[in-house]
Amino acid sequence: MNNDPIQHLIRLLCRLPGVGEKSATRMVFSLLQGERTFAENLAVGLQDLVERVRFCSICCNLTESDPCTICADPQRDQGLVCVVEQVPDLLAIERTREFKGVYHVLHGALAPLEGITPDQLRVRELLQRLPATHAPIREIIVATNPTVEGESTALYLFKILSPSGVPVTRIASGIPMGGDLEYIDRNTLIHALQQRRPIT
Repeated sequence: MNNDPIQHLIRLLCRLPGVGEKSATRMVFSLLQGERTFAENLAVGLQDLVERVRFCSICCNLTESDPCTICADPQRDQGLVCVVEQVPDLLAIERTREFKGVYHVLHGALAPLEGITPDQLRVRELLQRLPATHAPIREIIVATNPTVEGESTALYLFKILSPSGVPVTRIASGIPMGGDLEYIDRNTLIHALQQRRPIT
């Protein structure tokens, strides 16, 4: 029964983070027992996701338009760049409504033991933004997660960005070590952004 569509979809769903076989099975049978239009709309949504979402050519955010709406917003401070690991981290900071600059998404953090090296992150794209003539960068805020990998990434970025002369700061404490920005409450994130400090 290798071609069984039920088992095939269960196996696909199991590849999603946090989804085990039991959860995937419940999802599949919920789709089968629910309204057909919901399953069809879900299929169309997934197809749109694959076909229409791309990387922003400036900040590497995931977007339908290029540049993304944040980079294209004339009200944003283009000289203040906040570097995050993943798009959910960007969204978490945006929910604070405190940060008025722009972003750069690395799409990961350094983890040599897992084979994640600088060339697998969007570091080169960040370096290419430094000589920008239309909006010189005045400060780079490193907002990687307060984990071993996030701290290693922050130190690496400080090392390679320092020769540019652009001040590099790190978001302040207040975010628990081992935590993910995606799950941090709004007030803690606001405090961390306001109390950012240089990397030493």
